Amino acid sequence: MKTASLATALVAALLLGACKGDDPQAAAQAAAAQAAAREQVAEGMAKQFDDAVAAQNWQLAKAHGEILQIEHPASAAAARVKPALDEIKAKAEAAQQEKRLAALWAYGDEPVGKDGHQLSAAIFSQEPVDTDGSGANPVRLIFRDHPEWGRSAYLVLEAGDFDCYSGCRLKVIADGKTHALPGSRPNTDEAIAMFIDDHKALWKLAKAGKHLSIEFPTKHVGRKTAEFEVGGLDAMKLAKWN
Repeated sequence: MKTASLATALVAALLLGACKGDDPQAAAQAAAAQAAAREQVAEGMAKQFDDAVAAQNWQLAKAHGEILQIEHPASAAAARVKPALDEIKAKAEAAQQEKRLAALWAYGDEPVGKDGHQLSAAIFSQEPVDTDGSGANPVRLIFRDHPEWGRSAYLVLEAGDFDCYSGCRLKVIADGKTHALPGSRPNTDEAIAMFIDDHKALWKLAKAGKHLSIEFPTKHVGRKTAEFEVGGLDAMKLAKWN
């Protein structure tokens, strides 16, 4: 910033001298100094771009690169940076998407008993689902590792109920590929939950995929489908499942 300020002051002085007379040489020197000052500022912005790229801070690199193209489009620095900018934009968008997907998951670590811990990974459906005819509500998918009850995967409703007390087959689509997994509704009123009995298979699909949909039977409105953006799952949060 100090260098840029000195360059600006020098340019201002040369311009002032050129304005006071009709010396073509002074005017040419002033124009050259002004162009050099612009290039100096542009090179400073390009360095910020390069530093952000080296740090793999794609969002910051994208911002520096775009500002450089807007404010100094004719500079040599802008010309040097421009070929790499599309790739940096793509990396910035991918990083932003990765961050968004990761934020969809919530992880739990609760003490159970004397020395045990219950671990869980939970995600809400991409869109709410009407499961009883009264309106749409989120559906939650949970993977749980309990020290006494073992590992399980299940869906939880906020309204209505599953029609799966005697067992049912669930249509699961992972990234376009269809699977049939067994489900069961425990005979309890503690929660409106239905287990996906082959929890190992569902975990593999969630861990490897980006999009997961589960079609399930309800008591009041027939079969419904909940869709989940599972691509941000941190499988190491339930390391024993891997």
